[in-house]
Amino acid sequence: MKKKTFREQLQLGIYKIIDPFVSLLVKIGFTPNTVTTTGFLLNVGVAFIFILGGEEGNRGDFSYVGWAGALILFAGLFDMLDGQVARLGKMSSSFGALFDSVLDRYSELFLFLGICYYLIAHHYFMSSLIAFIALIGSMMVSYTRARAESLGIECKNGLMQRPERVVLIGVAAIACGITAHYIGGNYKLFIEGISFHVFEPMSIFTVPIAIMAVLTNITAVARLREAKKELDKKDKQKKIEPQPLKTQRVKVL
Repeated sequence: MKKKTFREQLQLGIYKIIDPFVSLLVKIGFTPNTVTTTGFLLNVGVAFIFILGGEEGNRGDFSYVGWAGALILFAGLFDMLDGQVARLGKMSSSFGALFDSVLDRYSELFLFLGICYYLIAHHYFMSSLIAFIALIGSMMVSYTRARAESLGIECKNGLMQRPERVVLIGVAAIACGITAHYIGGNYKLFIEGISFHVFEPMSIFTVPIAIMAVLTNITAVARLREAKKELDKKDKQKKIEPQPLKTQRVKVL
């Protein structure tokens, strides 16, 4: 029997906690697609908060970032709920799985749209570029797995899968908002001998995104390498397996 990873054990523990709430949703009449759609709309709301912060907030006001972070985590909860609603309510379907995957991608795109807009609006141009690279990595992590599985290869390894990405961005955004509230949004830490500041409250939000930009792309490449190994094995096996004898048709006169 394959031993469960820490991530799988943690996931099972969370499911045990949320299952009573899931059962309530099933009784009320929520379908998995309804839960998925709700999560997507909440992520659109996250993008709206970031865009509003870019338009109405100032460079030192990170309250919008903090509130967006709270909504990111709340929306992320629905990523777990839809699958459980499908299982406990016995409403699993092939289209439901496809619908979930598609809306997850849309949710992530809207999330990064809001983040990039906010960063550009407040002149964090380098950070917005890094956020876009993180978006590329996030999409490729998901795409590599989906494409590999369509070829019959299980491809789930690596860091920065969607739950990890959601938690990292959400917690970082909340921490940024809280820190700015207590020490001031315009606070900057300088070290003698260095001409530029080495820390500001925004760093609490942008540094994790930079880490994500690196790890997501590393994960995508690692999954590609893993898939290549498995596909090469399959190709070799096909060459080794004996081909069925072809019978020659004889024309009877």
